[in-house]
Amino acid sequence: MRVTYFFYYVFINVVETLIRLFPVPAKTGYRKIGSPNEDSPVLLTCNFHLTIHRLKRAIRGINCHLLIANSKGINVWCAATGGLLNNHSVISVIKTSGIEEKVNHRKIMLPQLAAPGIEAKEIQKKTSWKVIWGPIYAKSIPSFIKNNFVKSEIMRQVKFPIIERIEMAIMWWFFLSVIQFIFWIPFIIWKPFLLEEALSLCVQIFGISVISFILFPLFEPLLKVKYKADVNFNFKRLIVIFIMMLIAATGVVIYTFVIKDYAKWMLIRWSIISFIMVIIINMDLTGTTPVLKSDLHEERLYHVVIDKEKCRGTGICVEVCPRNCLEMDTKTNKVSDPRAKDCVQCGACIVQCPFDALFFRNNQDEIISPENVRKYKLNLMGKRD
Repeated sequence: MRVTYFFYYVFINVVETLIRLFPVPAKTGYRKIGSPNEDSPVLLTCNFHLTIHRLKRAIRGINCHLLIANSKGINVWCAATGGLLNNHSVISVIKTSGIEEKVNHRKIMLPQLAAPGIEAKEIQKKTSWKVIWGPIYAKSIPSFIKNNFVKSEIMRQVKFPIIERIEMAIMWWFFLSVIQFIFWIPFIIWKPFLLEEALSLCVQIFGISVISFILFPLFEPLLKVKYKADVNFNFKRLIVIFIMMLIAATGVVIYTFVIKDYAKWMLIRWSIISFIMVIIINMDLTGTTPVLKSDLHEERLYHVVIDKEKCRGTGICVEVCPRNCLEMDTKTNKVSDPRAKDCVQCGACIVQCPFDALFFRNNQDEIISPENVRKYKLNLMGKRD
């Protein structure tokens, strides 16, 4: 049984990683994990199918109640930031799942990355359930529960390790390969020998995608926005494109000279295709990472401001910040932002602060108030809708 589940789990991970650009919804409602009782913890997650399976695997061996909230089949962070995983999602599943009859407490653990879209105080106000913000990664949940629901600094910080970078590369490879195959179909029907050419292009796309994401730590400093004019940013982006093109061109030359018989037309054609692939991946390279703001989002040029007069030192902003930008000064009982340069403008700290002590501001002194951050969520183009 365990062997069968393992292969099923692997199958789900492979298939849904390939189609990760698209929503894959699962049934919402209640799930029983292990043999929970009325004192067992209650966890909540989104209804993105891959997230549910990874979460269930991470918490196997723990007896708990799991609620699946409607996020339209999108992952936690994207759904919360885009307003698809919201207060209504949480309140609805609490009220309709029957969980209130299954436990004798009123504490629910939500993913930390849901903080940009779910207001803890509103959940408690409307349901009497207290929100506990869990760790960033599901693998940390057993330790978090064992540690009496106390998070370490590592548990609340998002990273972009190589395994996740490879997943993003595979996602882009599959998406772009499918598009180019659709383009090639009429030509392959006409001349079947062109199938080899199409498959070769898939290999080329795979190489460009994997190298782009594996080398991301090298590009990251160049991709960060310093809240200055776009000119500096565009110049740095050109450097990134140039480096990626250099790597892609090297691969093309090796392939055409060493693996294949040299042909000038092939070298030129593949170089052009490489350039197109690099441009496409660069269109929103930052947006497919958890450590940089998407280029499509206007808020990348904003920064979080702390109003010291309003700050009461609750520390909730420190707890929900996924980049560990904020810090509590125990002497003044105020929050500071010593690592503001790492901020991804997710807005979690702004949404959760009960005293509206944080807000967005850009270099032109334009402000996005806490009220607007809570009320209007980001659409696909990164504008508050």
